Amino acid sequence: MPRILIVGGGYAGFYTARKLEKYLRKNEAEVTMIDPLPYMTYQPFLPEVAAGSIEPRHAVVSHRRHLKRTEIITGRVTDVSHTNKKVTIEVPGLAPFDREYDHVVVTAGAVSRTFPIPGVAEVAIGMKTIEEAIEVRHRILINFDKASNLPEGPERARLMTFVVVGGGFAGIEAFAEMLSLATYLLRYYPNLKFEEINFHLVEAMSRIMPEVSLKTSYWVIKNLEGRSAKIHLDTQLLSADNGMIELSTGEKFGAATIVWTAGVMANPVVKHTDLPTDERGRITANTALRVVDGENLIEGAWTCGDVSAVPDLSGDGVGGYCVPNAQHAVRQGKLMAKNLVAALRGEGLKDYNHKNMGAVAGLGIGVGVFQYRNLAVTGFLAWLMHRGYHGLAMPMWERKIRVFSGWILNFVLRRDVVSIDAVKNPRLAFETWASRAKN
Repeated sequence: MPRILIVGGGYAGFYTARKLEKYLRKNEAEVTMIDPLPYMTYQPFLPEVAAGSIEPRHAVVSHRRHLKRTEIITGRVTDVSHTNKKVTIEVPGLAPFDREYDHVVVTAGAVSRTFPIPGVAEVAIGMKTIEEAIEVRHRILINFDKASNLPEGPERARLMTFVVVGGGFAGIEAFAEMLSLATYLLRYYPNLKFEEINFHLVEAMSRIMPEVSLKTSYWVIKNLEGRSAKIHLDTQLLSADNGMIELSTGEKFGAATIVWTAGVMANPVVKHTDLPTDERGRITANTALRVVDGENLIEGAWTCGDVSAVPDLSGDGVGGYCVPNAQHAVRQGKLMAKNLVAALRGEGLKDYNHKNMGAVAGLGIGVGVFQYRNLAVTGFLAWLMHRGYHGLAMPMWERKIRVFSGWILNFVLRRDVVSIDAVKNPRLAFETWASRAKN
């Protein structure tokens, strides 16, 4: 049988595999998916995970539970040699091994894009994975606990200062949800004052959220500033060395939590392939999601999602290409499966053409923003639209039910404010009191 190998199990990879299971006849092809993680993360929910509005496990989808006929390899692809049609895989506990294929689908996604700013690599944290969202929540809760035990002063101020770098959709949602959680926590810490909470958003451009209109972005800024947040536009982060923030405006202050959301880049795995890439490191593709080198088609090679440069036929794409977001990744994954099956059967392929459905963002409990062309909705209604859209867009009904149930329980029982930070060192209590053999 033809062998289809999918590199990456995020949105695009997961939906490709799932739809292939639906469209392929029995014994028509073998499908293998390789990813270091055993689950797909629904990234639009990461800000709500950080704020404690969604249980972390409910924002991920198990590969093995929902892909019944796909071979799952929980490992890392370290090399793709399309010339020889094989990949090299590393699995913990095993020596690297090769796997041959007839068709390769590269859907390795994207990672946080950073710059060589002093201190960022050492002290900052991203908002791209479920683990990062959990850690951000832990830091907020733990910082409140520590600050409540300290007298007013520089250290207490540092613990109560939070910085988010990047004013795109991901940055604004993370910033607003973190602010919502911090404000909510004050009811449990009577010795901490609202005025002590310091939230700073740093954006190098002159505006935030380029996906919405300028008027809508101004509304978002006004809303955040009304909640005592500080928005720094046309401002660059010069240093975060040892947690000391230095901005291009000359401002300096200490911060215990620094979240980096200033863009993404294609997964560096593409550097270890012989597939063609563009100047931004994305694998070049045509509108049918096949890999191309200029005008030349690379037989047996396919790509989609954040790792790819797919022409945007709708005309809405930046630079003529589909922007890296969940809308495109999910829909490209579904089309990828159809086109792969069509290619196996010698049928015609379809081009990817998806018009933007608008942009919706949650800005904390009860506050949201929605933009579709010239139509803008803000406030509580937009927040309901945000939850409704993403709740239904979450893959698999068992996950949708878990998410909606969690929201309902939070409304009835209030937000959970417990942090189990000890999971970072789960053996500490046991090791501390365990009896040792005498020498």
